[in-house]
Amino acid sequence: MGIVLGLDVGTSGTKAIAINEHGDLLASALVEYPLHSPRPNWAEQDPADWVRASYEALAALASKIDTSAVKGLGLTGQMHGSVFLDARNRVLRPALLWCDQRTAAQCEAITQKVGEKRLIEMVSNPALAGFTAPKILWLRDEEPQHFEQVKKVLLPKDYIRFMLTDEYATDVADASGTLLFDVKNRTWHRELMSMLGIDADWMPRAFEGPEVTGTLSKDAAARTGLPAGIPVIAGGGDQAANGVGCGIVRPGVISASLGTSGVVFAFADQVRTDPEGRVHTFCHSVPGKWHVMGVMLSAGGSLRWFRDAVCQPERAVAQETGRDPYEYITEEAGRIPAGAEGLLFLPYLTGERTPHKDPYAKGAFIGLSLRHTKAHLARAVLEGVSYGMRDSLEIIRAMKVAVGEVRVSGGGARSRIWRQMLADTGNAPMVRINVEEGPAYGAAILASVAAGLHANVEQACDAMIHEVDRTAPDEDAMGLYNRWFYEYQAAYTALAPGFKRQAALL
Repeated sequence: MGIVLGLDVGTSGTKAIAINEHGDLLASALVEYPLHSPRPNWAEQDPADWVRASYEALAALASKIDTSAVKGLGLTGQMHGSVFLDARNRVLRPALLWCDQRTAAQCEAITQKVGEKRLIEMVSNPALAGFTAPKILWLRDEEPQHFEQVKKVLLPKDYIRFMLTDEYATDVADASGTLLFDVKNRTWHRELMSMLGIDADWMPRAFEGPEVTGTLSKDAAARTGLPAGIPVIAGGGDQAANGVGCGIVRPGVISASLGTSGVVFAFADQVRTDPEGRVHTFCHSVPGKWHVMGVMLSAGGSLRWFRDAVCQPERAVAQETGRDPYEYITEEAGRIPAGAEGLLFLPYLTGERTPHKDPYAKGAFIGLSLRHTKAHLARAVLEGVSYGMRDSLEIIRAMKVAVGEVRVSGGGARSRIWRQMLADTGNAPMVRINVEEGPAYGAAILASVAAGLHANVEQACDAMIHEVDRTAPDEDAMGLYNRWFYEYQAAYTALAPGFKRQAALL
């Protein structure tokens, strides 16, 4: 029996899993770490925390499996983050994360220098605050003492790759999110880097998802308990890897992931771009394929904020009973009728990407009255995130990408109430599958292909992934949500100018 591993360097922690060639989960481990926000709209992490967590998670796996049967390790992780290394491979400063919004000025400068239309033609995407390129320019503008020392720029999982293999490498899907990658031709865009004053040698070589990028070093083997020489696979950014883990490897089936962020992910067998740049077009982890992706920055993150800020009683009861506090919150929301009796929530707690390229956007409750209770607030939060996911669905449909069914994953997918809201707001059936390990599972699938356990990614997904249940949309609720969806969109339009003014006051 062959065993493959998947390692996901996430925002809240690093997860490691082991599966066999049939896709059965053999073992898993999760090690958490903090996120730091030294200023409003800043988000940073210490890469040393990722290293510690990765070693600990892999060591935990090694203690539970037959390590002699391990055929490969696939990597995935949070996208867009920047790890700046000097000539001695020392980390120069904490990594700027995907949800960091400090680079609005650099995004504007990139767009002005290159031109918005030309930029989309070059790299298939507009300049957004979360991407890597504006982070590099921010370092040049704000911390020149660090910028002068840069010799390599690595994405989060690729810094872990370096620590495991001593190799600089990335994959085409994760590289697509840097704003420095020629997505159409699957290679670094040297002309754009030259225009922006970014040294092309700073970027690692880019591989297709199932390709081998190196082997586990003796030092990493000693730290993890795994045998030295295990092949380490390119893998993919967390969304592309999650797409593989959900079986989004053919047209017609898309995914909706409700983690900290909310992602609507669609397969594309050719490059498709939105002229307005509202959704992202990236390379897929399936060789020679692409994906279209809408990203809202605070999906599950909005519900987590609500839990932490408002639901202390629910958390206390959950601790006493051993239940998840989210179960209590969603049950309360389920007692409120669809539409939350006129209460809307804008889920822009960390700015927004899709459909609004707006780092200044903020969250808001709209329509509050004396009638509304905490349960109404909970319902409005769930519905607001669902409307945000529909924003991406509408754009993808307009791009003539087929939407037959939506496979839901992430923590939010466990809630029957929330799945029904997503089906009703999105006018599409929501399907749960047998996989709940997310990007780590997709990374392991890619490793299984590299190890020869499966002929290709599509065959591997067919062998490992199947439907568990299906939630169909309710026609009456769809009609109501259609009306409130347009009110939701209008609310942002009305408030957006004030968001930017308020940011200036900070």
